[in-house]
Amino acid sequence: MTFDFDRLPDLGAGDSLKWNRYAGREVLPLWVADMDFAAPPAVVAALQARVARASFGYAEAPDRLVATLRDYLQREYDWMIEPEWLIWLPGLVSGLNLACRAVDGDVFSATPVYPPFLSAPRLAGRELATVPLVRQAGGWRWDFPAVAAALAAHSATRLFLLCHPHNPVGRAWHDAELREIAALAERHDLVVCSDEIHCNLILDPARRHRPFAMLSESAARRSITLMAPSKAYNIAGLGCAFAVIPDAGLRRAFVAAMRGIVPHVNALGLAACEAAYGASGDWHAALLEYLRGNRERVEAAVSRMPGLVMTPVEATYLAWIDAGELCTRHGIAEPQRFFEAAGVGLSAGADFALPQAGGRAHPENPARHFVRLNFACPRAQLAIALERMRAAVASLA
Repeated sequence: MTFDFDRLPDLGAGDSLKWNRYAGREVLPLWVADMDFAAPPAVVAALQARVARASFGYAEAPDRLVATLRDYLQREYDWMIEPEWLIWLPGLVSGLNLACRAVDGDVFSATPVYPPFLSAPRLAGRELATVPLVRQAGGWRWDFPAVAAALAAHSATRLFLLCHPHNPVGRAWHDAELREIAALAERHDLVVCSDEIHCNLILDPARRHRPFAMLSESAARRSITLMAPSKAYNIAGLGCAFAVIPDAGLRRAFVAAMRGIVPHVNALGLAACEAAYGASGDWHAALLEYLRGNRERVEAAVSRMPGLVMTPVEATYLAWIDAGELCTRHGIAEPQRFFEAAGVGLSAGADFALPQAGGRAHPENPARHFVRLNFACPRAQLAIALERMRAAVASLA
């Protein structure tokens, strides 16, 4: 079966957060992390069948969905979970915020990182310590000595927020890196909340995602794994995610934090989730092949733009682009606004890092000269965006 990723779906209903930002303007939106592709046919068919029932009361995950999800996790990752470990959520960001409330202590994470990692601790009244990832030849890496020092200096820390694979730097963490994190969690008695929403967007065909909780029984006991079909199957607007929490005590604390503030998952989200994990494998394989081609086009184009640098994208459909040299050379304060003026709407790098590192104040945001580009769009659209970026950079010469 073939799928048409070159066709832009109908986005004219006026409810697209991504496209509404630039409504009426000649700006291509390549910012927020959803895809400009039609959803999998199996998902569309499942939604049509569910709507035809004309019943939309409070919903809960049926047994067949739980079975489908368990089969999916075992098939894709050799991860065998028990049904009672599952907690259904209306979105993954809810899970990040709940983890910060359920674990009694302060929080650690590495930057740059998905912005809710930075806001969730504050909203829960927790202190957040951060250490920056470091860029080396070939990609971004953990500075584990700095992480260890930060954890030692912030003895009240009890929660490690892990982005795995990492948004925005595009790393798919190796087992050795995950084992180092697990050792630190053991040493400092930390719960690891692992955001694995991009786990099924590994772009290297030879790589396979390893859930953090699969490292060992000890890692599983101190883990909260957050997943959702929203990114890889383009159904973010249907609001369906889940947490996997093997430890009963930690699970009770998480559920207690939900009471009174977290609504039920909606019925359409549950139907879409079942179809995504149970009947969309061919579509997903074709998607990954298309994204690999788009990644290559972005990497090649950026390499020819003076003043821009990016490292290989191992996972996600997000390119993290360093425009620092361009900004310094030409006095550009905000590269996101520079490219927006050229007709390309990117995410501003400053949103992905607090103005601090290792708990110490920084004079300025370390990610301010970066932009994040979402390349999950039809090739023709991507080509126009990359050409606009090239022309904007060339105009400065």
